[in-house]
Amino acid sequence: MEETEIKKGGFHYAFLIVTSGIAIACVPCAIVLSCAGIFFTPVANYFGVARVEFTLYFSIMCVAMIVMLPIAGKLMSNLNLRAVLSACVAVDGVTYIAMSQFTAVWQFYIAGALLGLATAPLIYLAVPTLINAWCKKKVGFFIGLCMAFTGIGGVIFNPVGTAFIASAPDGWRMGYLVLGVIILVATLPFTLFVIRSNPAEKGLEPYGADECQAQSGKSVVEKGVSATKAMKTPAFFAILAFCFIITLNQTVYQFFASYCQSFTGTEIAGMAGLVASACMAGQAISKVVLGIINDKSVKGGLAFGIGGGVIGIVLMWLMPLQAAILMIGAFLFGCAYACTTVQTPLLTRSVFGSRDYTNIYSRISMAGSLGSVVASLFWAWVIDLPNGFAMMFGLSIACMVVCMVLGLFALKTGKKLEQTTE
Repeated sequence: MEETEIKKGGFHYAFLIVTSGIAIACVPCAIVLSCAGIFFTPVANYFGVARVEFTLYFSIMCVAMIVMLPIAGKLMSNLNLRAVLSACVAVDGVTYIAMSQFTAVWQFYIAGALLGLATAPLIYLAVPTLINAWCKKKVGFFIGLCMAFTGIGGVIFNPVGTAFIASAPDGWRMGYLVLGVIILVATLPFTLFVIRSNPAEKGLEPYGADECQAQSGKSVVEKGVSATKAMKTPAFFAILAFCFIITLNQTVYQFFASYCQSFTGTEIAGMAGLVASACMAGQAISKVVLGIINDKSVKGGLAFGIGGGVIGIVLMWLMPLQAAILMIGAFLFGCAYACTTVQTPLLTRSVFGSRDYTNIYSRISMAGSLGSVVASLFWAWVIDLPNGFAMMFGLSIACMVVCMVLGLFALKTGKKLEQTTE
C-alpha cells in the first residue's frame, strides 16, 4: 500500500534518480571534460614541454572512450548500474587525485586512458539509460535538464580550479587534488546509495506509467528493436552519421574566440570570452528546451536545434561587427550544440525504442567520440586556409543541414521497424 502511494503520489523516487543524473553531469563529467583546458598551459609550462605534448592525454582519453562505449553498453545492460557507475566515478576521482602527484608527462597519458574508460559511460550512457528506465513521461525534459549541468558544472568548477592553479607555481597540483576529492565526495553518495537500475528494485512502476496505462488500457512494457537487428538497418547508420557530424559541428564553438580576435583593433576582438560564454549559456538553456520539445515531437526538436544553430551561424558570419548580433548568434548556435547530448539519445529512443536502448546507443555514441577526436584538428586546419573562417561557417551550416536530413530519414525509416518486447 505504501509503495502504491509513493508511485501515484506527488513524489516519485524517479526524482531522486534525476537528481543523481544531475550530480553525474555536473561534477565528474563537467570536471573531466569542461575543466580540462585550464590545466593545459600551466602543466605544460611546469614540465617545460609544448602544450600539444601535454594535451595529447586528452586525445588519448577520447580514443579510450571509443573503445569503452560498446563494452560499457553491455556492462550497463547486464550488471547493476549502481556498481558500474560508482566504479566509474571512483576511477575519475582517484585518477584526478593521482594526477596531482605526477612527476612526468607520460604519466598523464596513462591517466587519460583511465579517464576515458571511466568517463565514457558517465557522459554518454548514464543519464539516458537511467531516465529511460525510470520515466515514461517527460523523458526529454529530464534528459535535457540533467545534461544542461555539464555546462553549469563548467561554470562552477572552472573558477575553482583556476583559483588553485594561480595560488602557486605548482598550483595545478592542488587544483587536481581538490577537484578529484570533489568528484568523490559530491557524486559517490548518489551512485552508491540512490541509484537503482530500474523501478522494480524499489517495488515501483516508472514515473508516469500509471498515466500511460490509463491512456492505452494496457500495462506498460519495454518495447523496441534488438541491438542486433537495429545495427543492420539504414536508420542505425543514419543516426550514427548524425552523431558524428553533429559532434564535429559542435566543436566550431571552440573557435568563436579566435574568430572574434581576428577583428584586430575593434571592440569585437575583446569580446572573445563573452561570445564563448553566450554559446555556453545557449546550450545549457537549449538542452532543457530541446528536451521539452522532444516530449511533444522529435521532428520539432530537430527543427529547433538545427534551425537555431543555422540562424546563429548566419548571424555571426554576415554581421560580425554588430556586437549584440554576434552575441545572439553565439547563443543560438547553442541550440545545435545541445543536440549532441540531448537530441541524439532521444532520436535513438524514438527510432529503436527502449528495450535494448543502452546497447544500441553505446554503439552510436562511438561515432560522437570519434568526432571529438578529429574535430579540433579539422576545424583548426580549416581556419588556417585562405578565408578560413568563412569556410568554417559554410561547412558548419552544411553539417547541420545534413544532420536534419539524416534525422528525418531515420525517423521515417524507423516507422517501418517492428518493436517487440523480446
